Amino acid sequence: MPSVVFVAPVLSENAQRMVTAVASLPDVRLGVISGDPQENAPAELRAGIAAHWRVDDVLDSGQLLWAAENLSRQLGPIHRMFGAYEQLQVPLAEARQRLGIEGLTVEAAMNFRDKSRMKDVLRAAGLPTARHQLVERIEQARAFTERVGFPVVVKPPAGAGSLDTFKAEHADALHDALRRTPPAPGRAVLLEEFVTGDEHSLETISVDGRPVFHSLTHYIPSPLEVMRNPWIQWCVVLPREADEPQYDDARRAGDAALRALGMRTGLSHMEWFRRKDGSVAISEIAARPPGAQITTLISRAHDMDFVREWARVMVYSQFEAPPRKYAVGCAYLRGQGRAGGAGGSGRRVTAIRGLDEAAQAVGALVTDVKLPSLGQGPGANYEGEGYVIVRHPETRVVVQAVQRLVSLIRVDMG
Repeated sequence: MPSVVFVAPVLSENAQRMVTAVASLPDVRLGVISGDPQENAPAELRAGIAAHWRVDDVLDSGQLLWAAENLSRQLGPIHRMFGAYEQLQVPLAEARQRLGIEGLTVEAAMNFRDKSRMKDVLRAAGLPTARHQLVERIEQARAFTERVGFPVVVKPPAGAGSLDTFKAEHADALHDALRRTPPAPGRAVLLEEFVTGDEHSLETISVDGRPVFHSLTHYIPSPLEVMRNPWIQWCVVLPREADEPQYDDARRAGDAALRALGMRTGLSHMEWFRRKDGSVAISEIAARPPGAQITTLISRAHDMDFVREWARVMVYSQFEAPPRKYAVGCAYLRGQGRAGGAGGSGRRVTAIRGLDEAAQAVGALVTDVKLPSLGQGPGANYEGEGYVIVRHPETRVVVQAVQRLVSLIRVDMG
């Protein structure tokens, strides 16, 4: 019976879902390392955990090593050790290397985590990605914009998603972005050429360096535009036609990128653009499950539990998926009046309008709903305060449904 250790900063709702998925696998002794005490988890979750170890900082590979060594005394030799949190991937790889546990290597984890290094690797492999530069001085930033022009994207080199990412359309906007995240020696900021086009994601399951499953989504509009405009309602659509020839070039680029970066076994999430000339440009890739409810979208498209299948890949290097039956979409309910997004604004949900009309228009297509509650504060990220997921065998119907939802439902904040 293999001993498996799952690592999470806190036992959040999302982490609990993943712990449950691992615990549900046959013949697994599950250990958990987290910053939360085990008592914070619901009783039914604790029942599936054979051993738990709390640490002060899960991003410290030394603490992960110490916790894993103590868990191995209770569980026996550790077969696999992994987690889903973006910032965990390098310290996890360092701890695995010292323990001799199979998994993503330190070098590969750094390729995925450091977005500047990632783009260097991709360009060296001949893959299409935006021009970029790490800058430690304002003068370097000005020189970069003189070379590539405006607009540019300003972000931390080890960012996650679109948080702390800014689009600068002119010199004053660049100066403002660099004032928020000032560059300095040893604390570089990443500048990128701004790529225009339709934005998508590509999710890939790899086993022993070979892609065995692809899925993809279309963002409407892009997450960066959503971050810049708190009033925008947005959607993600997972088309039923993910394996059709129109996406062959994106899948080929994704597979080549994973080989170059060092992916062996796991789930990756690549954000990419379809330029106006039809070509593909890779934005960035993460060696972890996607956010924004995309794992749920894949589950609904195939009538399976995709998180459990990901857990089976990580533990047993095995993956199976039934045929895709549906297109699926998610409409994110973002509060109007978020005043720039999450945290510290003091604003609360005061009303939710249009629910009856939305139910009448698309209710038969709905599979999942998470509505904001009155008095709720702004969500912690660009996903918003709630969501509605719909599905239908025809992609066209799903696109129309999510656009109808975001036009009908309004979440007021005040």
